[in-house]
Amino acid sequence: MLNFNAAPLKNTAAEPVWKVLIYDRFGQDIISPLLSVKELRDMGITLHLLLHSDRDPIPDVPAVYFVMPTEENIDRICQDLRNQLYESYFLNFISAISRSKLEDVASAALAANAVAQVTKVYDQYLNFITLEDDMFTLCHQNKELISYHAINRADIQDTDMEAIMDTIVDSLFCFFVTLGAVPIIRCPRGNAAEMVAVKLDKKLRENLRDARNSLFTGENMAAGQFSFQRPLFVLADRNVDMATPLHHTWTYQALIHDVLDYELNRVVMEEGAGPEPSPAGARPKKKNRKTYDLTAADKFWQKHKGSPFPEVAESVQEELDTYRAQEDEVKRLKCIMGLEGEDEGAISMLSDNTAKLTSAVSSLPELLEKKRLIDLHTNVATAVLNHIKSRKLDVYFEYEEKLMSKSTLDKSLLDIISDPDAGTPEDKMRLFLIYYITAQQAPSESDLEQYKTALLDAGCDLSPLNYIKQWKVMNSGSQLVMEGVKNLVLKQHNLPVTRILDNLMEMKSNPVSVCVYVFPFRGFQVKHGKKVVYGCSELSNAAQFTKQVRRSPV
Repeated sequence: MLNFNAAPLKNTAAEPVWKVLIYDRFGQDIISPLLSVKELRDMGITLHLLLHSDRDPIPDVPAVYFVMPTEENIDRICQDLRNQLYESYFLNFISAISRSKLEDVASAALAANAVAQVTKVYDQYLNFITLEDDMFTLCHQNKELISYHAINRADIQDTDMEAIMDTIVDSLFCFFVTLGAVPIIRCPRGNAAEMVAVKLDKKLRENLRDARNSLFTGENMAAGQFSFQRPLFVLADRNVDMATPLHHTWTYQALIHDVLDYELNRVVMEEGAGPEPSPAGARPKKKNRKTYDLTAADKFWQKHKGSPFPEVAESVQEELDTYRAQEDEVKRLKCIMGLEGEDEGAISMLSDNTAKLTSAVSSLPELLEKKRLIDLHTNVATAVLNHIKSRKLDVYFEYEEKLMSKSTLDKSLLDIISDPDAGTPEDKMRLFLIYYITAQQAPSESDLEQYKTALLDAGCDLSPLNYIKQWKVMNSGSQLVMEGVKNLVLKQHNLPVTRILDNLMEMKSNPVSVCVYVFPFRGFQVKHGKKVVYGCSELSNAAQFTKQVRRSPV
């Protein structure tokens, strides 16, 4: 896309074509975790601007647009065409643009006599945000509109629910188009997950039916997308495991996400301007806002993001000690050669006897980058540690682990809730909700009133508790939900969602009823215990279906 929708030429010394990148907030969120400003510049992006910002005309430069096909965005693109801001226009829409909106763009281009300038129009199907090689999220802008709260609120209308489901399905469809693979979909029955699965099923089938225009065929798709090694796509409802998002964590990345401002792989922290207080009557000093990008290029982050926090603190210190030893070695060699304070040119002209020194000096850029990453993780880890100490998060983590694993408790829950120095009201409520969810028997009315009083005294809002009480009643019949949260310990394979996935991959029986959607075949067989149940669609009779199954590699 950034190379005008053509494959970039590899191993070429030619300079890229300089261009302007115009995006909306959605496009910005998609690009931000993937490409740095330097990488954009290497691709020829001299300027990157928001679509709805005030932009001056640059008539001799092509512009690459990367936006959602919303009414507001289309109007602004039409305005840009009328104002003839750029030399040429490469329009890339994050999701598929409707025919009516495309006609609006065409009409604006005709009216502005700019048809020749609109060089390419593409549906990119990139309506999802890739945070890591194996993790993506649906959206960042307006994410509250498709949140758990939005779907489960009591006053939701059918039209609102349809809109939420359509938004989720569009992002998932874009993901599978990008992956170039048609999934096998598994989901529980009777909830939002099934609604999404049915809509996604329909959208995939409709696209596959039009063989000429299918997004899953053609030269641009990866070879073998119709092989029988298709991905298993498990759609789980959040209700299957309510304890995990409430749990206080102990690993580096999860702690950063929990206690710091961490979004789209970027941490934003406030730092004091200085340790000394402002003079009496003086305006208080502003706090500096520092941003840190935690990317795949950061080897320390890749190695330790899933490590327990104490190990991370030790590793930061080890990295710092190694860096200091290397720095001291360079200084020592300079001192021996009598070059303290000399410039790098003088050092590089030394004889072969100084090869060791020149080698050390040549590694300085790498050393400086190492120092930058050490400073980054020192600052981030220190901020996390401050939260752990001030909120006693280690106490919460240990206590919740014991609750979930049914271990002996060394102190009463009321003591922690009543301790004014132990955590925020939200920390206390999270702890109590985990206790309530994992309890084999709900506390008596008198005990519950005692807990409520303590929570109110601690400044807690009891609305979450009222909701979880209703949720537990509604899910009391689900064996997986209630057993899953009871076994929620640090062991890697005990999370309910992981257990569901293990069962599906190993073809074990599962206590949750499951819908199976298989593409692109018309029939499938489902094993239920020792009994084989055949299901089919668009087939006249069972004999025809059996014949097809025998012939099919399925």
